[in-house]
Amino acid sequence: MSVAGVVLAAGHGTRMRSGVPKVLHTLAGRTMLDWVLAALTDAQIGRVVVVVAPGADDVRRSLPDGVRAVVQEQQRGTGDAAAVGLAALDDECDTALILCGDTPLLTGDVIAGLLDVHRSNGSLATLVSATLDDAGEYGRVVRDSAGALDCIVEARDAGPDELAIAEINAGLYAVHAASLRSALSGVGSSNAQGEVYLPDALPHLDGAVGIVAVDDPSIVLGVNTRVQLAASEAALQARLREELMLGGVTMVDPGRVYVEVDVGVGTDTVLWPGTQLMGDTQVGSGCHIGPDVVLHDSIVGDGASVVSANITDSDIGDSCVVGPYARLRPGSRLRAGAKVGTFVETKNADIGEGAKVPHLSYAGDVEIGEGSNIGAGNITANYDGFRKHRTTIGARVKTGSDCVFVAPVTVGDDAMTGAGSIITDDVPAGALGIARARQTIIEQFTERAAAKARAAAEQAKQGGSVARERE
Repeated sequence: MSVAGVVLAAGHGTRMRSGVPKVLHTLAGRTMLDWVLAALTDAQIGRVVVVVAPGADDVRRSLPDGVRAVVQEQQRGTGDAAAVGLAALDDECDTALILCGDTPLLTGDVIAGLLDVHRSNGSLATLVSATLDDAGEYGRVVRDSAGALDCIVEARDAGPDELAIAEINAGLYAVHAASLRSALSGVGSSNAQGEVYLPDALPHLDGAVGIVAVDDPSIVLGVNTRVQLAASEAALQARLREELMLGGVTMVDPGRVYVEVDVGVGTDTVLWPGTQLMGDTQVGSGCHIGPDVVLHDSIVGDGASVVSANITDSDIGDSCVVGPYARLRPGSRLRAGAKVGTFVETKNADIGEGAKVPHLSYAGDVEIGEGSNIGAGNITANYDGFRKHRTTIGARVKTGSDCVFVAPVTVGDDAMTGAGSIITDDVPAGALGIARARQTIIEQFTERAAAKARAAAEQAKQGGSVARERE
């Protein structure tokens, strides 16, 4: 059986009240449409067509290689969208999976289960249903006395008896492609929305329509509002956190940990409250991350500790210590055992094995050798107003507090700099670099300054008295 997927993604999503196409709103690091496409991939559906609206260039550009977009020129309902998608499939495709692009909780297991039932029951169409406490805006599945499908009635067209039905149509179908093409050609639009409904084609097929009822209705629910988007995000977060915990990750308060779909975390790592792991972030084993850490597209090695830090596009080695209150900007690399401490910012910095930038410093466009210790308040002055320049600090260097390194400049291995120095010239290996004015002592300065101030005040007072006498 040759199978292809047809994803309906041409809806405007007006209830989202957004300039972004509905299917491109993101949840846990993926767009809604990407979640649906991932479910198809998990179910080993290799050929996919996505039906889009005219001018939906953003949706087109978001599609991965091998996924084809076709345009529904007029938004005339799900039946018309399905017909557009089916027309893009050649005659070699005998089975089509038709699904909506706004169902981010859908899984490959549900799709595979639908296909299994469809293959075994021999029907021309099989649909997925779910039972809800409040069926709301969903189409109702009306069954006959034998329990087979009679019809599907959209909520806007339903009467009181039909609205009381709790079983809903999930909008996920496995169909014989050629038969549905033919059936859709005879479906009209005499309904509350004046649209061609895909479910209205099912009674025109030859034979009974199979139904697969899912136990967990949340898996197949669609997203039409920001409220539903948030609910789906919460469900995905719970799913992703559970996978990590079952894989050996500790979360002392799971509800306060945010993870995205491509994140990986090693065993025996603890994620403390306020941790956000985003993008392609990979955390090793035995780490302590958090509280209050944001990691985006970054790598953390085994045994590292990261507390109260914001880190982007950076590589943190084994047994490193970061934070609290540190910011690592893109291009930061900490070798094994390095430390970036309190109120330190790094950017495009390579910090050597065992090196330390403990506090109150900016390390930008810099290479710091192994075992070096950067004093408090150090700054690499990397920008001359036109270009960026690089600072090189060798191994086992000790810099004094409040030093500025005016790049380009090099400090050799085992060198030192005096506190308060502005280093503009290279410091040779093993040397001491000092760049500051000599201290001057003025004896009894405070006493003399106070006497001078008193005399000035007395003179001003006497001048005021003379002025009043003249008046």
